[in-house]
Amino acid sequence: MAAIIQGIGAATALTSANSLDTKKSFFSNPRRSFSVGAERKGRTFVVRSNGRLSYGLNGRGGRAEQLITNAVAAKEDTAAASTSSKPGHELLLFEALREGLEEEMDRDPAVCVMGEDVGHYGGSYKVTKGLAPKYGDLRVLDTPIAENSFTGMGIGAAMTGLRPVIEGMNMGFLLLAFNQISNNCGMLHYTSGGQFKIPVVIRGPGGVGRQLGAEHSQRLESYFQSIPGIQMVACSTPYNAKGLMKAAIRSDNPVILFEHVLLYNLKERIPDKEYVLNLEEAEMVRPGEHVTILTYSRMRYHVMQAAKTLVNKGYDPEVIDIRSLKPFDLHTIGNSVKKTHRVLIVEECMRTGGIGASLTAAITENFHDYLDSPIICLSSQDVPTPYAGTLENWTVVQPAQIVTAVEQLCQ
Repeated sequence: MAAIIQGIGAATALTSANSLDTKKSFFSNPRRSFSVGAERKGRTFVVRSNGRLSYGLNGRGGRAEQLITNAVAAKEDTAAASTSSKPGHELLLFEALREGLEEEMDRDPAVCVMGEDVGHYGGSYKVTKGLAPKYGDLRVLDTPIAENSFTGMGIGAAMTGLRPVIEGMNMGFLLLAFNQISNNCGMLHYTSGGQFKIPVVIRGPGGVGRQLGAEHSQRLESYFQSIPGIQMVACSTPYNAKGLMKAAIRSDNPVILFEHVLLYNLKERIPDKEYVLNLEEAEMVRPGEHVTILTYSRMRYHVMQAAKTLVNKGYDPEVIDIRSLKPFDLHTIGNSVKKTHRVLIVEECMRTGGIGASLTAAITENFHDYLDSPIICLSSQDVPTPYAGTLENWTVVQPAQIVTAVEQLCQ
């Protein structure tokens, strides 16, 4: 524990020849943080994708209140005003995942779901709620608590022509199935000489939640990125959650879909018309001229909150949600680097061997001549995530640190 506290006392991890002045990087008032979708003293909170907090008392709707530092970042008020007039329908992120999954199960009878409590309970975060009565116990299969067994079963089912969607109740539990994911899922297409395809989707919640403890706060992107034959994507909005889910199911490659535990109650209006996203394409969240900020998953909202402060200070950051963690969309990233000549990477993954480290290497190898300053990478600290809420916040990148990093890059 002493080692943890000592590590937490340091500044957030930086990967740069020029270290930041961490005295300016402290975030404000972590005691005010709240859980997304939590219930407190009879009030129900829902975070909308426009960055505002709606809450009601005893089921009655209430006024909207601006979010605080550790929550989802706010966007322009005009976007909130125009949301209700846009075509489409509003969904929470977990509902968007379910809608994408249900549409694919309707379209293709080979699509099936398996995992712990995915059936009649509806999944630990209700992504599969209502699917078991509709499709039956064979297509929505409740499994024992045996990740290695049902992951291996899903991979075998994919070899025979099915398209299984395997849910890990928590991404940390899938470490028990690492052998099946690595030696079977990623390699069988190659080792069989192309005789077998493995069209399997492995998905589930991960990331630092609200006091879930070290074992339930895992970021496994860094674990799986080195496995040959695996694609990895991370959703961050209801719109891309549905589009990536549908694309992953239709892919003939094994895909790991990372979902963040704090984003399930994010609400957004998505199109009524069917759409499928590209698994290998990044999203331009905010065009800019001064610096390229690359991020994904929950950190997208920390970056967008920092962007508001940066704009007020006269900076014009370009924000890209990379979405595809493997392979990287170097076309979109490269065009941005050629324009801004400065790169900041913000991730919730660990500093050592994380996505940021791989992204730094890829940019350096391909676009070194376009850089006017060293790449800075803000990552979570290399310590087990503490249970105490205040200490937990110290281990994760906060908006104030992003602002400090951009100011140094643009000096």
